[in-house]
Amino acid sequence: MSMSDPVGDMLTRIRNGLHANKVIVECPHSNLRASICNVLESEGYIRGHKTEDGENNKKTLSIELKYDEGQPAIRELKRISKPGRRIYSKIADLQPFYNGLGVSIISTPRGVMADHGARTENVGGEVICQVY
Repeated sequence: MSMSDPVGDMLTRIRNGLHANKVIVECPHSNLRASICNVLESEGYIRGHKTEDGENNKKTLSIELKYDEGQPAIRELKRISKPGRRIYSKIADLQPFYNGLGVSIISTPRGVMADHGARTENVGGEVICQVY
């Protein structure tokens, strides 16, 4: 059976892994998921990620979670644009999340990037999720 929201599934696996104090979380690989992990890693919310070959030539994405003195680096991880309701934002309408302490991850024509990167590139797009 196919997943209806693969990105939401990855975000939920990360959220559940943080609540269970896991070190590594695995999910099926896709280019969009890997791009989101690149943004999370560059913003300092996860330690890293890597793609591994699994059984039946299926790739898996191993995400190494980050903790600071036993507390998760991610306090809140919220999916914004869902398959049933896509949320798009112009660059002028893009508000800072938690007064700039949090990050909105946006899928733009120039790739997946954080909200401050989209402001410097002056491009809008689909707001995938928000991380604090």
